[in-house]
Amino acid sequence: MPNPSPHHVDKHVGAFIRSRRRALGVSQSQLADALGITFQQVQKYESGSNRVSASKLYEVALKLDVPLSTFFEGLDMADADGSPSAVLEFLNLRGAHELVEAYLVLSPALRSRIVALATTMAGRTDEAA
Repeated sequence: MPNPSPHHVDKHVGAFIRSRRRALGVSQSQLADALGITFQQVQKYESGSNRVSASKLYEVALKLDVPLSTFFEGLDMADADGSPSAVLEFLNLRGAHELVEAYLVLSPALRSRIVALATTMAGRTDEAA
């Protein structure tokens, strides 16, 4: 029997685990040790290839210091193919958390200039960006 692709909810939850873990500066091995599992299991959770049980998700929430409901936020914004939202995908890019942290301390005027610069660099000219 062929191996089915991960369910979109499992992919979403896994992407959030990865994003939050990285935001906290926690390695997969550190999270695995805290949960009493292998880092390979954390990798499988993060990719969505293994489902996180309810009890383990509760433990993950405690270790990552987030409410359980946070893992499911944005599910209604997932792409039609079930992949995580663009925001969650962005937050999983290297350097994204540092960029967000720097952006948050800027004045509104500088934020506007940064958005305009990024939009220009991306080749977009529409003002809605």
